Amino acid sequence: MDHYTALPIPPAALRELRDRDDAGRACVPYGDPDGGQPLRCCLRRTEPGERIALVSYAPLRRWAAGTGAEPGAYDEQGPVFIHAEDCGGPGPEAGRPFARTGVLRTVRRYDAAGRIVGGRLVELGEDPDADLDRALAGAFADPEVALAHVRAVEYGCFLFEVRRP
Repeated sequence: MDHYTALPIPPAALRELRDRDDAGRACVPYGDPDGGQPLRCCLRRTEPGERIALVSYAPLRRWAAGTGAEPGAYDEQGPVFIHAEDCGGPGPEAGRPFARTGVLRTVRRYDAAGRIVGGRLVELGEDPDADLDRALAGAFADPEVALAHVRAVEYGCFLFEVRRP
């Protein structure tokens, strides 16, 4: 079985988001008192006291800008947590981020034009990494799929992107 690589928000986009987010708002960093927020810059949860920001991010729009795709109405933006300063990105232990037994995820599939070509609800079981890999293998079995977004079901939040291997 293929292992699909979770992609964090790219460093160039992070630099921009730390100034103004994709909704045009200024970044407002704060200290996370309790920890546990899902960071999209390094694909891990925050530790108590880390300086973070909640920003609006448009992952499909940014991907489309680099590929010439025109996602039209499928372009959306939503809230994501990032470190307030450069963190160096995910460490080698990142594995399959935000995968825990018992949580629900959606795998939303997009074609090269940036249009949604399907999605799947995934309940993560005893081996959450393998469950996500199976869902991604199913997504990329469709030759039209160029990339997939993995999202949290509870809030619909973008967690990470996976591109065709």
